[in-house]
Amino acid sequence: MSASTDLATAPVAHPAALTSREWLMIIGVMLAVILEILDTSIVNVALPTMMGNLGATVDEISWVATSYIVANVIVIPMTSFFAARFGRRRYFVGSILLFTFASFLCGSARTLPELVGFRVIQGLGGGALLALGQSIMVETFPPERQGTGQAIFGVGAMLGPSLGPTLGGWITDVWAWPWIFYVNLPIGIAAAVLCWSYLPTPRAGTLRRPEGVDWRGIALLVVGIASLQILLENGHRNDWFESDFIVALGVSSAIALVWFTWHELHTEHPVVDLRVFRHRALVVGCAYGMAMGIGLYGSIFLFPLFTQNVMRWTSWQSGIAILPSTLSTALVMPIAGLLVWRVGPAPLLGVGVAVFLPALWGMSHWTAQSGFWDLFWPQIGRGMAMGLMFVPLSVATLRALPPQDVLQGAGLYNLFRQTGGSLGIAVLATLIDHRGALHRAHLAESVSPFSEVTRQYLAQLAAGLQARGQGATDALAGAHKLIEQIITQQATVLAFRDCYLVIFAVFLLLAPLVPLLRRPGAAGSPSAASGALSEP
Repeated sequence: MSASTDLATAPVAHPAALTSREWLMIIGVMLAVILEILDTSIVNVALPTMMGNLGATVDEISWVATSYIVANVIVIPMTSFFAARFGRRRYFVGSILLFTFASFLCGSARTLPELVGFRVIQGLGGGALLALGQSIMVETFPPERQGTGQAIFGVGAMLGPSLGPTLGGWITDVWAWPWIFYVNLPIGIAAAVLCWSYLPTPRAGTLRRPEGVDWRGIALLVVGIASLQILLENGHRNDWFESDFIVALGVSSAIALVWFTWHELHTEHPVVDLRVFRHRALVVGCAYGMAMGIGLYGSIFLFPLFTQNVMRWTSWQSGIAILPSTLSTALVMPIAGLLVWRVGPAPLLGVGVAVFLPALWGMSHWTAQSGFWDLFWPQIGRGMAMGLMFVPLSVATLRALPPQDVLQGAGLYNLFRQTGGSLGIAVLATLIDHRGALHRAHLAESVSPFSEVTRQYLAQLAAGLQARGQGATDALAGAHKLIEQIITQQATVLAFRDCYLVIFAVFLLLAPLVPLLRRPGAAGSPSAASGALSEP
């Protein structure tokens, strides 16, 4: 069967139901995945409280989030190497226990250096959970149920960024910021027990034990990925390449990653086997995975900023307003999982893109006067689109790989998705400031004291303030201040419009890649590798 064969014409398969042991193992794996994803965003809303308790500045406290993400993305591409060297079950359960123990240390930290150091350890433990978790789901579910497996995985992977800020804000308000980390302890222990008890030995040929340690590759990867991630996390605050620190990070990242790529392609036992990019499915999947990271993390980053800075909502109101899109993602993913085997991945991904584009267009038209329903429906569209895109993309990307390449492919796929999120947030944060200042300058040019319209509006505002009991001088000064606020608010609205249109343009440009997603066959079958770049 070729990759492009329509499975609607294939015989209907009736696979055996998963056993109770397999479902218990899946619960353990998903608990670990959800913990890892939640901790990328759950601390963000607690950072102001941590600043006061730990006596840190804004730049210093940002390392609590940055340190975790840097350690995380360093480990993700090396997951296949470590799993093969130490054994999948030992490495996966050991990573859960390391993450859980580091969570206890984070909650117990009393100084900023302690907290940042423990977050690094937590990130090193959490980095393995995404790629290993997704590859376990690929191996556990038969081909015709891959959509269901990836839907279950996707619920944790996609809902974590949405629920993190809401849950973090609630825990910080009700208890205290250390409980953001302490809540991981019972969940982490339960995940470790379930996975140790029920995670089976991988099938023969799935993992290839390395004959040596590629120390040079590891060192280059650490320098390259860490420099890139720190650059993305701190570039906006340091005015990008106006800062010598950011320039140094950019140079070191470029040199290390180019050298790393050359080295891994020429060494006999690479720590990251970049040759898996010979599979077309993985190339397309990583490209769309990065775009999906930009769309998911970028839109979640923009929404609370817009609602709190423009519409003056509280952080709790913003968190609650995200829930409808989160629930729509959770509802759509199982449906996508059932449909992907029947209609193929490309049509579902195409529908997801077709839903996401008008949703982004609607977001770009939000204003300070927008009501609840104006925000509600584009958010529902975003949630549905993410559910429709994640499942077919994951199935087409990973199921098309031969068994020995699935874990390495899952690591690179998740790395690109995580990096896309960091890149999206960095670019959008810069755009908000840059475009906001530009729009403000343009709007201010139209509000001239020599304009008759401006003078009349000032007079109306001043008269209104005088009617409230202010003197003539104070009323005129207040009128000028109100106009300044209106200009600033409108400039901010236009800046957010530009940001949503940038995400819109990214997905529009990648739309031609949708037909390249081939329908995979069973892993290990001749069709499973038919997504290679060398084939037509």
